[in-house]
Amino acid sequence: MSYLKHRPGTGVASFSKRLAPLKSGLSRLHAALVLLGFTLLSAGCRYPVLDPGGPIAAKEKQLILISTALMMLVVMPVIILTLFFAFWYRASNTRAHAMPNWAHSNAIEVVVWTVPLLIVITLGWLAWTTTHALDPYRPLEENGKKTLEIDVVALDWKWLFVYPEQNIASVNEVAFPIDRPVHFEITSDTVMNSFFIPGLAGQMYAMAGMRTELSLIASKPGTFGGLSANYSGAGFSGMRFNALATSEDDFEAWTRKVAAAGRPLDEAAYGELAKKRENSPVVYYAPGNPGLLMSLINKYRHTPPPDGAGETPSEQTSQTTPDQSGQVEH
Repeated sequence: MSYLKHRPGTGVASFSKRLAPLKSGLSRLHAALVLLGFTLLSAGCRYPVLDPGGPIAAKEKQLILISTALMMLVVMPVIILTLFFAFWYRASNTRAHAMPNWAHSNAIEVVVWTVPLLIVITLGWLAWTTTHALDPYRPLEENGKKTLEIDVVALDWKWLFVYPEQNIASVNEVAFPIDRPVHFEITSDTVMNSFFIPGLAGQMYAMAGMRTELSLIASKPGTFGGLSANYSGAGFSGMRFNALATSEDDFEAWTRKVAAAGRPLDEAAYGELAKKRENSPVVYYAPGNPGLLMSLINKYRHTPPPDGAGETPSEQTSQTTPDQSGQVEH
């Protein structure tokens, strides 16, 4: 029965040792493939915030990069030192010297308190100065051109743009000339939304009964994606629009095209437009009802939001029940 005798190097443990290098190689290959896939996916993405189309967005990009770089002054050393300590103080490294009685270092205390303090002070200074420099309510008149006024109304789930001077309106499409200041006055005829064109300016909230403002300038022609950056219901994901930055001649041609639509934005047309509808197409109106923005703001200043938005039927009933004197309880 000599063939049943154990021969060194042929057991299960020996076989596992032979497989160890193969497993290690497969793990490295898997990690490399994951990293390659992530890199390819990231390369196919576009980040409008990091590809500004105007001076406001360019300053916001600069602020993002500076803030990120300052925070990396803390994050990167921590990551690098963590990896270094894990490698240097591994069990097989005989050159590493343990210091079981070490408890305090004045030099380390100075570094871990001074560096973050300086970063926080710098970030606070940046936040203060850029908050005033990039104030969305500040008019942009530095190039001497007349400001284009556009009223914006957030609806379910679409954006209405009204041009008071041109007496036209459009849905889910807004156009303006490059190198000309644009001033948006924004409100909502539904729940709160957030008006956002990432490639041109920061976001601004749209709220019923209130008027907010946003100013921007486009420095290059192109089509910039706009969206709502605040969840507003089932059709929120389709609440997008195109912002067309064009030459003066192309803008005039666009306004003539809208004016030729021959569909007035009267009470009946607006009532139909205000109905809840997902993924609404581009629609043009002429005349465009220049006084619509203020009428919507005044409506909510004197009456509560329609349909008790955000409330259950029981809450609506309890808040509008007349008392014995005939007055409404709130």
